[in-house]
Amino acid sequence: MKKLFLALLFFLAGSVALFAQKYAYIDSEYILSNMPSYVEAQAELDRLSVNWQKEIEAKFKEIDEMYRKYQQDAVLLPEDAKIKRQNEIINAENDAKELQRKRFGTDGDLYKKREELIKPIQDRVFTAIEEYARERAYAFVFDKAGDLTIVYADSKFDINDAILAKLGVVANNKSGE
Repeated sequence: MKKLFLALLFFLAGSVALFAQKYAYIDSEYILSNMPSYVEAQAELDRLSVNWQKEIEAKFKEIDEMYRKYQQDAVLLPEDAKIKRQNEIINAENDAKELQRKRFGTDGDLYKKREELIKPIQDRVFTAIEEYARERAYAFVFDKAGDLTIVYADSKFDINDAILAKLGVVANNKSGE
């Protein structure tokens, strides 16, 4: 009987400890959009992306012109000249594709620039979240902006503005709006 009572006591104590965990949620998109450094970095990335896209589009437009010119001249060109022009077009197209891969590929210039500009900001936010959660003894902090779907979230567990305050940023608008 005594063993059963002790087992029941340990079970109840463990259950109470389990339910005593604190949870909170953030919206990383909201936090980042209220950080001037992130907004500036994102604007810089957008500007670079547009410029690089224009550069690539100009190359492909140039290739189209080369091809049209070749089609017009093909009837009059000797066979060796045709082959030379075809190779020029193919090389220009390969160069343009290489430039596109260099700028926008998985390890391209845009990716590297994003890492350079955005990652330090994200690391700073993560550190602030981690410190805040430890200070307040939260067991979990969820990000409702990501793949995690939260069907209901009581606003009393929203710590977005507290994280922004920890980062020294004043929110432009209220979280959850």
